[in-house]
Amino acid sequence: MSSSPSTGVGPAPATEAALEKQAYGKVFWRLVPFLMLCYVVAYLDRVNVGFAKLQMAQDLGFSETVFGLGAGIFFLGYFLFEVPSNLLLHRVGARMWIARIMVTWGILSGCFIFVETPTGFYTLRFLLGLAEAGFYPGVILYLTYWYPAHRRARIIAVFMSAIPVAGIFGNPLSGWIMDAFHGMSTLQGWQWMFLIEAVPAVLVGIMVLLYLDNGIKQARWLTDGEKALLQREVEADRAQGEQGPHSVAGVFRDARVWWMALIYFSFVMGQYALTFWMPTLVKSTGVQGNFHIGLLSAIPFLCAIVAMNLLGRSADARRERRWHLIVPALMGAVGFTVAASYSHNTVVALFFLSLAAAGVLTCAPLFWSLPTAFLSGTAAAAGIAAINSVGNLAGFVSPYLIGYLKDLTGSTQIGMYVLSTVLVLGAIGVWLVPKKLVNR
Repeated sequence: MSSSPSTGVGPAPATEAALEKQAYGKVFWRLVPFLMLCYVVAYLDRVNVGFAKLQMAQDLGFSETVFGLGAGIFFLGYFLFEVPSNLLLHRVGARMWIARIMVTWGILSGCFIFVETPTGFYTLRFLLGLAEAGFYPGVILYLTYWYPAHRRARIIAVFMSAIPVAGIFGNPLSGWIMDAFHGMSTLQGWQWMFLIEAVPAVLVGIMVLLYLDNGIKQARWLTDGEKALLQREVEADRAQGEQGPHSVAGVFRDARVWWMALIYFSFVMGQYALTFWMPTLVKSTGVQGNFHIGLLSAIPFLCAIVAMNLLGRSADARRERRWHLIVPALMGAVGFTVAASYSHNTVVALFFLSLAAAGVLTCAPLFWSLPTAFLSGTAAAAGIAAINSVGNLAGFVSPYLIGYLKDLTGSTQIGMYVLSTVLVLGAIGVWLVPKKLVNR
C-alpha cells in the first residue's frame, strides 16, 4: 500500500513514539482549531440573546420571565431532536451533517430581526434548538473516532475553550454592534446584532463541506502508517474499555447513562446561568454602557480558558477524573454564592464570577471522559446524544428559573444560591461514579 500524496512530511519517523507524536500533532492542528471555530460561531448564536436582552426586553416589553422562558425554550427543541440528529451524523458522516446544522441555524438566527411578540420569540428559539441539535454531541462523538479515552480530556477541553472564547470576543462585539448600529436603517441595535452574527454560521457551514473528513480512513493528509497507528489506538481503546451497551435500545436501559445525564444536568445548570445572565449580572453591579459591560464580561471567560486547559492536561496526565471534576464544581458553587452576596460590588462580584466561570466551564470537557469510557459505535452516538439532551434541559430550567425568581424577588441572589446547591449535588454524583470510569 502506498503512502498518501502531498502530506508535506519527510520520511516516516524511525520509532513508534515519534510516529505517534507526529500523527496526533497532525490530527490536532487539522481538526481542533477548525472545530473550535465552528463552536465559537455556534455558541455565539445560541447565547447572544443574553446580550440582546439589554435592549430587546425594553423595546418589546418582555418581562424577566418571558425572556428567561424564551432563552430556555431553545433547549426543548434541542432535547427532542438531539438523539435522532446524532444517529444521522453517525450514518451519513460528520462532514455533511455538521454543515447542514450550521447553515440551518445561521438562517434561523438571522430571522430574529423579525421578532415582535413573545410568541414569535418562543417559536424562533425553539426552531433554533431543533436546527442546532446534534452539533455539540456530534463533535464529541466525532472526536472519539480519532482519539482514545486517555487523550480526550485535554482535546475536549481545548475544543470547549470555544465557549469562553465566544464570551471574550462575542460579548464586546455584541455590545459594540448594538451601540454602533442602533437605529440604522430602521433596525434596532439588537436586530443588527442578530443579523451580523448569523452570517459566519452560514459561511463556516459551507467551509465544513470543503474541509472536514468523516474519519481516519478518509484523511488524505495522513500517511498510511499514521492512519494504521491511529486506527490501532482507537480500536485498542474500545477493546479495553468498560463493557457498554451495543444497541440504541441498550443505551436507554443502561442505568449508567441516566446517572451521567443527571451529573451533566447539574453542570449545565451552572454553565448556562453564567452565559445567559453574565451581562445582566455585570450590569447589576453598576457598570454602564453595553461595550463596557461586554469588556468586563470577558474577564471571567479568560480565567475559564486557563482553568479548562490546565485541568484537562492534568486529568489526562494522571488519568484521574473524580477530583478533577469535583473541585471545579465546588469552585462554581462558591463563585456563584459569593458573587450573588456581593452583587453591588463590581470588583468582588467580578472576581467570584471569574471563579464560577473557571469552575463550571471546566466541568463539561472533563465530564465527557466518563461516558465515552463505556460507549462506542452506534451506542456512543445515541448515548452521548441522550446524555447531552437530558443534561441540556438544564439550559431550559436555568435561565427560566433565574428570570422567574428575579421577577418574584427583585434580585438574582436566590437563583444563584439554588445553582450553587445543584453544583454541589453534581459533585456528590461524581464522587459516587465507579473507579473504573474515573481513573482512565
